[in-house]
Amino acid sequence: MKVFLTGATGFVGSHVARELAEGGADLRLLVRKTSRIDNLEGIDGELVTGDLREPESLRAGVSGCDAVMHVAADYRLWVRDPKEMYAANVNGTRDLLRIAREERVGRFVYTSSVATMGFKKDGTIVDEDTPVSLDDMIGPYKRSKFLAEMEAIQAARGGQHVVILNPTTPVGPNDLKPTPTGGIIVDFLNGKFPAYVDTGLNLVDVAEVARTHGQALEVGRFGGRYILGGENLTLKQILDKLSAISGLPSPTMKVPHEAAMVFAFFDENIVGRLLGKEPRATVEAVRMGRKKMFACSTKAERELGFRQVPVYSALRAAVDWFRAHGYVREDRKRTV
Repeated sequence: MKVFLTGATGFVGSHVARELAEGGADLRLLVRKTSRIDNLEGIDGELVTGDLREPESLRAGVSGCDAVMHVAADYRLWVRDPKEMYAANVNGTRDLLRIAREERVGRFVYTSSVATMGFKKDGTIVDEDTPVSLDDMIGPYKRSKFLAEMEAIQAARGGQHVVILNPTTPVGPNDLKPTPTGGIIVDFLNGKFPAYVDTGLNLVDVAEVARTHGQALEVGRFGGRYILGGENLTLKQILDKLSAISGLPSPTMKVPHEAAMVFAFFDENIVGRLLGKEPRATVEAVRMGRKKMFACSTKAERELGFRQVPVYSALRAAVDWFRAHGYVREDRKRTV
């Protein structure tokens, strides 16, 4: 099968690329002119230079393929100009779907996000059928992913063969940037996590997310949405696991959301707006933290053969990778 893959230089996308290559797929891999290609080492595939914000640059990669797998996204919790994020995530997805139709590509797998689900403040475990609307989305990342997913759903309703995957919070090695979740791990390892707030995430092994992308190409139901999740954990439980892995102490002080909001307000406005640097905390991130992002993957297990595996080994792999690649100060490289 000839597959055009976006996002292959990124965290999840590189794992998907490796999984598909090992399964025998003939890959075309989208890269931008400015992309780091470290994650593509050892992966056999044709590199196609293009940009989601320049639709016609994608056509050469799509033409002649049996499937498009769209993993790329602008994944940041703070952005100076949100229009950049909408251009890549929403317009880019819409244009790629259109080009795939025009080039008569048989299958399209879209990697959305669990961020598009209808989470509750009480930690209710949600699934693909939990009611949700755009009004529930906090911040440009979540709103852009929600709108992009609506484009994929609309295309499927129009007859395009689209499968939608909604990974929760993947963890594991090769998180180059790192992602916001990888940033939590790096900050913990570097002693920049003196306290925590009462929030929660679903963590999933990135290797299992990648394996299920391959399954979705073969058996995914057209028009179907599938949450790919692992363990539902509070932030404190995540930090305790990182402590057990690293030998470093876990924070014991819990900060009220109100105090976190004050810190985020000043950090965003002084560090972000005045100094032009990415703030450590944002108002919208704290607002998101009021909801525990707990989710259920039963549908993906039933229809795609997804496996809900313990996340401890993926966290350990992430810690080892960050340590080995210079993300952690030497004096913080304790281990147990």
